[in-house]
Amino acid sequence: MTKLLIIGYGYTAQALAKRLLPQGWAISGTTRSRENFADIAAQGVTPLLWPGDISAALQDTTHLLMSAAPNESGDPFLTELGSNLAQSAPNVTWAGYLSTTGVYGDHQGGWVSENTPLCPSTARGEMRAAAEAAWRAAGLPLHIFRLAGIYGPGRGPFSKVQSGKARRIIKQGQVFSRTHVDDIAQVLEASMAKPNPGAVYNVCDDDPAPPQDVLSYAAELLGVDQPPEVAFEDADLSPMARSFYSESKRVTNERIKQELGVRLLYPSYREGLNAMHTSNS
Repeated sequence: MTKLLIIGYGYTAQALAKRLLPQGWAISGTTRSRENFADIAAQGVTPLLWPGDISAALQDTTHLLMSAAPNESGDPFLTELGSNLAQSAPNVTWAGYLSTTGVYGDHQGGWVSENTPLCPSTARGEMRAAAEAAWRAAGLPLHIFRLAGIYGPGRGPFSKVQSGKARRIIKQGQVFSRTHVDDIAQVLEASMAKPNPGAVYNVCDDDPAPPQDVLSYAAELLGVDQPPEVAFEDADLSPMARSFYSESKRVTNERIKQELGVRLLYPSYREGLNAMHTSNS
């Protein structure tokens, strides 16, 4: 039986589980709170407490997905088990690490591919690049997935627009790449079906776009007034929000199409938002 262990059973992991569980996969997922156990178990996933002893689960695992963010001390999972991980998980035939396109840094709107040298310009990007390197050294059949901005059901611009607090921050030349959570899930499944240890994949849609365009389209779908425009220089942004605007790049996704045969469910934010709006109507 194929057994998937997910370190950090969160938003993206849940989308993957929904694809794999009907196929007979046995899935375990870690959480930091026992309060989440009932909800995870209700999804058909075995909850595990982390930090904690997950040695038994590792022994039986055939597929391992790391979906938890690093911190200033490094990758939290490798900090505990890194030196013995390959021995602790002897049956793993596929391992995946969910990283971010933030490892590429700022390219002033230019295109980046998996072959672009890593040059992170934020603390988050630097921690991700370090975590990627640490996972490569862990001795597992590793695949790295660099995710663009994630959106999907329950996570998107609609709530911002409906709150009346949304603003269209205008910064000349600013573009972001995005990806729907269901497209991440299908990329992961495709990689599991066609393992290529050492591979790196960008996961994003076909349409890098200015963030204000996405808010405008969401408002149009909702039939409400457009959020007000605010120049980036005049916007009172949190340090976290401002850091997102410090990088502008377009991310190519040709490798997931050519190597994995992926056909995106949502090639742009328009298809993604349309589907989300329809499901909520």
